[in-house]
Amino acid sequence: MKDFSKELSFKTSRSSGAGGQNVNKVETAVTVLWKVEESVFFNEDEKFLIQNKLQNRINADGFLFLTVSESRTQLMNKNKAIEKILEIVDKALFIPKKRQATKPSKAQKQKRLDTKKKLSEKKENRKFKY
Repeated sequence: MKDFSKELSFKTSRSSGAGGQNVNKVETAVTVLWKVEESVFFNEDEKFLIQNKLQNRINADGFLFLTVSESRTQLMNKNKAIEKILEIVDKALFIPKKRQATKPSKAQKQKRLDTKKKLSEKKENRKFKY
C-alpha cells in the first residue's frame, strides 16, 4: 500500500445527526480530496485503473473525495478519512487472477455416472411390478 497522504487536502464541515451543541458549533466532519491525475506516487497505468474503478467517487474536476463524520472529534475523523481513502485506492489497484478453465477428470466423470446409475436403479426398484 502506497502512502500518498501528503497529496491529500481536507475540508471540514458540520456533522449532521444527533450530538446537541457539539454538532451545532463544531465542524467535525472531514472531507478528504485527492487529485488523481496529479499524483506522483502512481504511474499512468495505476492512475487509469484508479479512475476506472472509482469513477463514481471522482467528480468532474478529477478529485476523488470521501466524507467521514463518524467521530465527535475532527482529528479522529481526519485519521479515519486518510485510512479509508488509502484502503479504497489499494482495493482499486488490486487485479484479480484470471480463472483458468479446467476439465473434470475421468474418475470424476465415472463417479458421476455411477451415482446416476445407482439412483436410477433405486427408483426403478420402487416401481410396482405384477
